Amino acid sequence: MTAYSTLQQELTAEPRTWLITGVAGFIWSHMLEALLGLDQRVIGLDNFSNGSPQNLAAVEAKVGAEQWARFTFQNGSVADMGACREASGRVDFVLHHAGFISVPLSIEDPLGCHDTNVTGTLNLLAAARDNRVRRVVFASSSAVYGDDVRMPKTEPHIGRPLSPYGASKLMDEIYARQFFDHYGLESTGLRYFNIFGPRQNPTGGYAAVIPQWITALVRGGECAIHGDGGITRDFCHVANVVQANLLAATTRNRAALGEVFNVACGASTTLASLYESIATRVAAITGTPAKPVQYGPPRAGDIQHSAADIAKIRRELGFEPGVSVDDGLEETVRWYSAKAQS
Repeated sequence: MTAYSTLQQELTAEPRTWLITGVAGFIWSHMLEALLGLDQRVIGLDNFSNGSPQNLAAVEAKVGAEQWARFTFQNGSVADMGACREASGRVDFVLHHAGFISVPLSIEDPLGCHDTNVTGTLNLLAAARDNRVRRVVFASSSAVYGDDVRMPKTEPHIGRPLSPYGASKLMDEIYARQFFDHYGLESTGLRYFNIFGPRQNPTGGYAAVIPQWITALVRGGECAIHGDGGITRDFCHVANVVQANLLAATTRNRAALGEVFNVACGASTTLASLYESIATRVAAITGTPAKPVQYGPPRAGDIQHSAADIAKIRRELGFEPGVSVDDGLEETVRWYSAKAQS
């Protein structure tokens, strides 16, 4: 058995109480679904600045009434200390993932980014410390690697952040380590690399590329690539994020506490090849060949190349990606295709 399958059995046998901040977001609605499926008790904090009530409704429909009854929702922001204290008052674990999530938008609104990502995280850490929460797992990002050119990305080697978003995530890591060193608050940071899957937002100027492209192609539209198509990313299906969070929250390995870990599949995909893979899958569903992709200038603040070394999370937490990029794209294309045609 894998470390993750063993953990799932242990959690089902001994349910815990969890707080998920940003619970209505794409990724964290999947986290909610997984925890409720394991018969856990969950409190969710969100103000719907990024998340959607539709994501929560989708989870309710999938898990059923009995498991949904184990979920309590609190409307609020992590920028509000009172909301953080109330939400974390009687929980074992905090999965802190509420945040300002756009690199380009952080350049337009650095104060808003700081308020949510830095002040919000500091609020949550202080509340968790005061409420004697067992452990906090928080979302960092591959954006902390900034202008470091070494590949693949390894946790000790970071560069200068290229955006307020990247700077805010680095500050989160620093504060979490301070709370571990000075107050003994157990925490683990997870640096996410280009997460994708069902329920990701396909609309708006800062939408993630995979759902945006799928939706456009299903509707017969054109897609655009920022740059020459040679930009690389380490795409990672959302199910792997769920696994990483549960392993980080419950690990008995003391050496993992206060640390940060890459969460990815450990492989590079160019945007050009990603587009071809998506276009081929959509064409097989719709029966209509995709229009040629359009190329435009690169976006400010974007990292050119990104691939993760996942040796550390494998070694310290027992993580193994359970869903490959190909399998994840197959599921995701089918989900968005069905949604776009409905």
